[in-house]
Amino acid sequence: MKGIKIGDKISKYPIIQGGMGVGVSMHKLAGTVAKEGGIGVISTADIGYKEENFNKNPLEADKIAIKKEIEMARKIAGKDGIIGANIMVALSNYAEIVKECVKQKIDLIISGAGIPKELPEYVKGTKTKIAPIISSLRCCKLIVKHWKNKYNYTPDMIIIEGPEAGGHLGYKAEELQSEENKLENITKEVVEYIKDVEKETKCEIPVISAGGIWDSKDIKKFLELGASGVQMATRFVATEECDASDEFKQAYINAKKEDIKIIKSPVGMPGRAIYNNFIKATEATKCKIEKCYKCIKTCDAVNTPYCITKALIEAVNGNIDKALVFCGSNVYKVKEIISVHKLMQELVCDI
Repeated sequence: MKGIKIGDKISKYPIIQGGMGVGVSMHKLAGTVAKEGGIGVISTADIGYKEENFNKNPLEADKIAIKKEIEMARKIAGKDGIIGANIMVALSNYAEIVKECVKQKIDLIISGAGIPKELPEYVKGTKTKIAPIISSLRCCKLIVKHWKNKYNYTPDMIIIEGPEAGGHLGYKAEELQSEENKLENITKEVVEYIKDVEKETKCEIPVISAGGIWDSKDIKKFLELGASGVQMATRFVATEECDASDEFKQAYINAKKEDIKIIKSPVGMPGRAIYNNFIKATEATKCKIEKCYKCIKTCDAVNTPYCITKALIEAVNGNIDKALVFCGSNVYKVKEIISVHKLMQELVCDI
């Protein structure tokens, strides 16, 4: 079994823990996953929500928190552990957040929720590696071509996020059930294309499959399709080390298959979430927006049904009745909270 090579580091196992915000995957979860042989990922979405100045100056609060979280994650992970940051292109302060993570010498930046066209510019001359999240072969080709032509840069990794993923999705709602958009099919297409790119550039580009991956059988299946590894998020929520509240974790354990819905996010994207009383209420009546954090470029604060920042902070703090609880398609399979160590060993047992 091969790990995933990122620069001069190689993970023990071919598993990336997906970034989950707000505050769900922070230093404790990411650091522990890295310590246990995976790649741990910190979500930077409103990462400074606990800082005193967050309401007055969210960007400065986020920068302070990025430094703290990366430092604490590294202490847990040890010198060989690989720590990444998930940074959404849709963030209003995307460039500033990327630059701060690079300044703190993050090993890897994973970037989706939009096309990270300018990302190579921000890591020039550093050891930080970059991986775009793509949802189709077309998107993959677009990024590879653009980065090559403008920056003479080849992606250090490609992450394919399929329609079974949690949170915001890179598809229109009507595309989610399409056969061509099945993760298996996109993986095959991208793997074949990347082989040609590798020959041309003489660069090794790991392809990672993500979205709806549950157990070691799923991991083995995607490795056999040619992927170098997988990214998983939902299963890492139900761990002792996950940074979310116990109430958030319990919402995963309590979720039934019929509770999982595709919702329209306040920022205009479809997303997969637990269809709780809060979502039902906001479908009927618009919430009063007391403060806009200017977090996402596409959010219309005047017409949005609720503030996504506030709803996600309520979630991670355990106020589930006031919260947006994002999840993956397999959340109904979560039955218990276990340690990251136990989960990792379970995930690699049959590979």
